[in-house]
Amino acid sequence: MNFTLEEIEEYCKDFSFKDSPLLSELTESTWSSEDIPQMLSGSLVGGLLQTLIRLSRAVNILEIGMFTGYSALKMAEALPENGKIHTCELMDKHIKTASEWFKKSENGYKISVHQGPALLSLEKMKHLTFDLVFIDADKVNYPSYHNIALDLLKKGGVGVLDNMLWSGKVIEPSDKESIALRETAELIRNNDKLSPLLLPVRDGVMVYQKIK
Repeated sequence: MNFTLEEIEEYCKDFSFKDSPLLSELTESTWSSEDIPQMLSGSLVGGLLQTLIRLSRAVNILEIGMFTGYSALKMAEALPENGKIHTCELMDKHIKTASEWFKKSENGYKISVHQGPALLSLEKMKHLTFDLVFIDADKVNYPSYHNIALDLLKKGGVGVLDNMLWSGKVIEPSDKESIALRETAELIRNNDKLSPLLLPVRDGVMVYQKIK
């Protein structure tokens, strides 16, 4: 029996809980207006994030890489009323787009956008502690993002990193992105404070818990 990855993904979506109408509208808008709509994390990764938030009872979340705001809104929907998401985004265009969607959502008030290079934004957050961290930004800086975010993550907290398979290029990495992603995976695997699980969901999702 031969199936394409697209067929398997659609089957998984069919048996998973659905996006809210607003998130479906945001997804459609992103695919019709953005040059690289594939940057959208999508409903399966978003659904995994929501599940992890609910299981871990997360309240404070750090997101590195916002794009058009889908993942931030998806996570905000799963947060309690006092929940907070600090999301980092470099591009003015994406901040403007996402902010408009946040205004349309009853959960938009839970999201604070930090504009500019994420490494600079993270330097200003050293007084904060997070229950969950989601990294989905430029791949070259993944090792740095991971190291800083890990310091901000509480013991027992959950880390999630998207695109950790990079279309399979991480198996024999040669470009700077796949090399950085492989390095990040090795940092996580070799840290005895973490319990990692790399899943072949979409383009690869690494999930870990900070156990020490």
